[in-house]
Amino acid sequence: MNTLFATLRVDERDDRVVVTLNRPEARNAISGRMISELHRVCDLLEDQPRLLLLTGEGGVFAGGADIAELLRRGRDEALQGINSRLFERVRRLPMPTLAAVDGWALGGGAELAYACDLRMASPQAVFGNPEPGLGILAAAGACWRLSELVGESVAKQVLLAGRNLEAADALAVGLVIDVVPAAELLTQAHALLDRMARSSATALRLTKLVVDSPGAHPVADDLAQAVLFEGTDKKERMTRFLERKRSQT
Repeated sequence: MNTLFATLRVDERDDRVVVTLNRPEARNAISGRMISELHRVCDLLEDQPRLLLLTGEGGVFAGGADIAELLRRGRDEALQGINSRLFERVRRLPMPTLAAVDGWALGGGAELAYACDLRMASPQAVFGNPEPGLGILAAAGACWRLSELVGESVAKQVLLAGRNLEAADALAVGLVIDVVPAAELLTQAHALLDRMARSSATALRLTKLVVDSPGAHPVADDLAQAVLFEGTDKKERMTRFLERKRSQT
């Protein structure tokens, strides 16, 4: 367990890093200090690519950004993209990322979850972007990322009409991969990461890179596949597959 963080619990393992947003007294509101500490997590994962599991302490994922801090920010801070730069960095991490969401994921908390590759929820999970009620917009990715995840109509219901997506709604529109009891959320999240960890790490990295690449997909496919075709991992995995198939006949 990494004890060098004040607003996070960071558990580094061989194949994954587990990060718990840990400001339960503030519903895990995303403060400037938490942003800085999450950048340090990104440093770790860019230096040594591993899967990321992101969750929240105390039955809440993140109730939003720290409103007291937002109140003090002006034009210059907005132009710095304090939250949006971090969330885009999370989006671009080399290996797959999973948000395990229990309870509220609102405002910046929802946008952080949207930035992950996958989301799993408890029945108590609620996603929402109430920023216009505070006189601002969801400027850390939701205005364009949510449309990509759930389609324009649902995104506008959330961003303009103030609709919250409860767990069943989020599952129905494909925002989350599964809804599981809160007591089993982390266990099931780790099981999903275990399944991914059994795949080739290089293949996962290149697949994510191709999926996230804008345009020119045939060329990106070919280049990524060429790298994998020359790797020992592909030869060993395919050889084991054929040997198992022969043994079953």
